[in-house]
Amino acid sequence: MDPSEVEFLAEKEIVKIIPNFSLDKIYLIGGDLGPFNPGLQVDVPVWLALNLKQRQKCRIVPPEWMDVDKLEEMRDLERREDAFTPVPSPYYMELTKLLLNYASDNIPKADEIRTLVKDIWDTRIAKLRLSADSFISQMEAHAKLDNLTLMEINTIRSFLLDSLNCMYKLRSNLQPGSSKGQLTDY
Repeated sequence: MDPSEVEFLAEKEIVKIIPNFSLDKIYLIGGDLGPFNPGLQVDVPVWLALNLKQRQKCRIVPPEWMDVDKLEEMRDLERREDAFTPVPSPYYMELTKLLLNYASDNIPKADEIRTLVKDIWDTRIAKLRLSADSFISQMEAHAKLDNLTLMEINTIRSFLLDSLNCMYKLRSNLQPGSSKGQLTDY
């Protein structure tokens, strides 16, 4: 899965908007949305919120976790703990990117939020690299990936798969070009 596919999945997350138009309930395959009344909050998927925002038909309400104080608290907790801490959304990085790129005027302190989420991301990726290094150097056979997001796993996936493949070859006592037989990569 590449980052664009993860972002596609993130666009299905629900956010609140405040429409500036009237429309009865709309019936979609993924579920019913609306009704839309000016000034009244309604829950919609991110893809629709961004579409309406680009057409200046709504204002996007930032998710509760997209607050400077909450993100500072999360960043500090992530730095203190050795294990990965729970994140407020499985798509926190993608949602931040999408909402700040297309609706930064609706999000108070957007630049601070961007910086805090980047700090959280960097801390988590550094932990992930250390965990992967430890996992490989100890020649473990399995690992527990609690509280990781899909994008974080996607970031380390190719490195981890190549490393595990090499470990398999070493454990099987097969060297590349060995006469014992051919080994297929998984």
